[in-house]
Amino acid sequence: MDDEDIEKAVLAYLRKKGLKLTELSLQEEQNRLSTDASHSRSQNVADSYFDGYSRLRSWAYNSLDSYKHELLRVLYPVFIHCFMDLVAQGYMQEARTFFHTFREDHELMHLRDLQKLEGILSPSHLEEMELARFSRQNKVKIRLCEYSYGLLLQFIHKTKSFDMLGVINQHINFEVTPGQPTSISDDSEAVSLIGASQDLAREINQKELHWGLLEDSVEERMEKTLSDLDKTEVEGNKEGDPEENNKKKTDGNKQGTSVSNKKKKDKAVGATGKSTRSETSMVSVAPRVKSELTLPQLPPEVELSILEDLRNRAQLNSLALPSVSFYTFLHTHNGLNCSAISHDGSLVAGGFSDSSVKVWDMAKIGQPGRASNSQGENGSMQGMHSLASDETKRPYSLLQGHSGPVYSVSFSPFADFLLSSSSDNTIRLWSTRLNANLVCYKGHNFPVWDAQFSPVGHYFATASHDRTARVWSMERIQPLRVMAGHLSDVDCVQWHPNCNYIVTGSSDKTVRLWDVQSGECARLFIGHRSMVLSLAISPDGRFMASGDEDGTIIMWDLSTGRSVSPIMGHNSCVWTLAFSCEGTLLASGSADCMVKLWDVTSSMKALKTDESKSGPTSRLRLLKALPTKSTPVYNLRFSRRNLLFAAGALSAGS
Repeated sequence: MDDEDIEKAVLAYLRKKGLKLTELSLQEEQNRLSTDASHSRSQNVADSYFDGYSRLRSWAYNSLDSYKHELLRVLYPVFIHCFMDLVAQGYMQEARTFFHTFREDHELMHLRDLQKLEGILSPSHLEEMELARFSRQNKVKIRLCEYSYGLLLQFIHKTKSFDMLGVINQHINFEVTPGQPTSISDDSEAVSLIGASQDLAREINQKELHWGLLEDSVEERMEKTLSDLDKTEVEGNKEGDPEENNKKKTDGNKQGTSVSNKKKKDKAVGATGKSTRSETSMVSVAPRVKSELTLPQLPPEVELSILEDLRNRAQLNSLALPSVSFYTFLHTHNGLNCSAISHDGSLVAGGFSDSSVKVWDMAKIGQPGRASNSQGENGSMQGMHSLASDETKRPYSLLQGHSGPVYSVSFSPFADFLLSSSSDNTIRLWSTRLNANLVCYKGHNFPVWDAQFSPVGHYFATASHDRTARVWSMERIQPLRVMAGHLSDVDCVQWHPNCNYIVTGSSDKTVRLWDVQSGECARLFIGHRSMVLSLAISPDGRFMASGDEDGTIIMWDLSTGRSVSPIMGHNSCVWTLAFSCEGTLLASGSADCMVKLWDVTSSMKALKTDESKSGPTSRLRLLKALPTKSTPVYNLRFSRRNLLFAAGALSAGS
């Protein structure tokens, strides 16, 4: 008979004899002893994790400088898994103490994740929270040199840190490299998730991808038109030569010299135009693909407008940087959430926390005879000119219809329509000519963070808190495709130039490329260490840039799915990215109040000349940093003439 059976027999005897007070006293004593034993066990477990991690931490921080940065990589995954192990075993108070004791070490690099993990209050939360579930289901890959790896093993066996050894074996895979330790600047590339996510990425990225440009695209037709005009001008000059020679003979030397000079000038202009267009046509080397969507026909006047823009396009490179026009929203009182600029900079829109959308017409700002200092209800904006009000004393068109904060606005390619998305789960289509709401699209179940028109208009894509992206047509109130696969919010979306794909950035720290026709994921990009906030695709359709909350910008090769040029681009969130028309420059805008211009040509050339390398081939070269006084940069856009437009709201109190 064991102790438990004896205790039950004694209690039964006391109950039979009616000795209730003695029975209660015995039960209280048993409960106290049980509680003390349980507390002792939990304290022993907590002390084991606490002491084991504390020793590992002290050892890593006191290691030789040559190896310290490699060994410190181990601490964060060990820290979060020790915390989650304590929670899983039900030791909540001990887990909280452990978390708050050591969290400060990791706040610089992992603040957002720590804020999420802090919300774990019971073992059930480990399954309910995506970050916790994802971390426990996937291993982390950490790159160490052979010597660092040997030092770590030696420390664990010498100190008999078996709890730490269990955590490391269960949740970390080491990639051991020969030779010297990796550079401290490569830390962002040395730690990555593997397991289910990495296997999935490897499988997805083997799919065939048609990243080229559309056959018979608008710009291709325009290039051909310009080329034909060149030939016509040359032939006309040749046919006019005999007459000019005769005229030169009859009119004398003075007039002949004038005609000769004119001819030389015309030839110079023609040569310049030809050179300019040939540089513009560099994008034309991209392969051609057929559209999987039914594309709208462009009106003749629109094609003429594009032709005129191509004629006047500035050629940009590392020595010829773009002119920048910056529009600043004033007195928004932190109410501006997003902004958009039309293709020619003539219209600027803002989405506000009070559920309103406001559109400014630059042609009406600063006109003579109108007040130049009026301000909007929640905000005003100045660009290259001061504000002027219209007859109603309001310098903008006010668009009302949403019932929650507006989180994105997007102009159609020719600025005749405007999209807005909101926390009210809807997307609205507005006419910029009528200043009226045309359609309200419903389909998402949660706030819609982003909405973007396709390069040809008519179609648009949305990104939502419901973890999906959706493709829509203006003429239908229901989505055409639903893209599901992200593990957290889809925060941003962009179209590929050929309209056959969209790319999405998510709070799960990944970027995905989706086939619009099938709705399937065609590429999975893993490399960011915080939520992805901005995306841009190069004009030739092969490269993509993504920016995240930590300020990191990564260039990706869509054809292979691998990273080209990861850089720490800014000191804060990268909210917007834009490629120049030829794809030679990348502009980035951030919450650190900076616009930066990057030379991407060198990265692309390095990639194309050495396709065999598996890692990043080069890093983007910073050409110029353009600081604002105190204006975070919300939006960037290159016009078809390669003028860079930027917009942002002046910080409160500035």
